[in-house]
Amino acid sequence: MLHYAVVFFVIAIIAAIFGFTGIAAGAADIAQILFLVFLVMAVVSFLINLTRGR
Repeated sequence: MLHYAVVFFVIAIIAAIFGFTGIAAGAADIAQILFLVFLVMAVVSFLINLTRGR
């Protein structure tokens, strides 16, 4: 999941350099959503592993 967020972030940067602002904005939005999903899944996984250890 984090890999895809980084890929879309790189696509957004490249699109912004070449002046494709619409594509850059869309790719940046997708990267942000994927990163937030990754963070939520990481926290949930951490909490589940923390409670199973007891």
